[in-house]
Amino acid sequence: MPKPFTPKIVTANALIEGDVIYLTNNGEWSRRHEDARLFNDEEAANAALAAAALQAGEIVGAYLADAAQGTKGPQPTHFRERFRATGPSNYAHGKQVEL
Repeated sequence: MPKPFTPKIVTANALIEGDVIYLTNNGEWSRRHEDARLFNDEEAANAALAAAALQAGEIVGAYLADAAQGTKGPQPTHFRERFRATGPSNYAHGKQVEL
């Protein structure tokens, strides 16, 4: 029996900078997890992933990641995605510099 579909976002890495990016509601890419479009429909999620895969000149490694709706937008539900959303573990680099 197939596993039931759970909400997902499309995530990838920016080709040039290597930053973690997320597909937004308007089809653009954001570096903020909260901006990601949350897919509750498996077909729509797979279609968005297929469209993202065609952007080989802009992104690399697109995939669907589990997420849940939070108060400010989608929130990661898995440790790996939480880690990717916050950036490097060294506070002197990346997204954590603002902290």
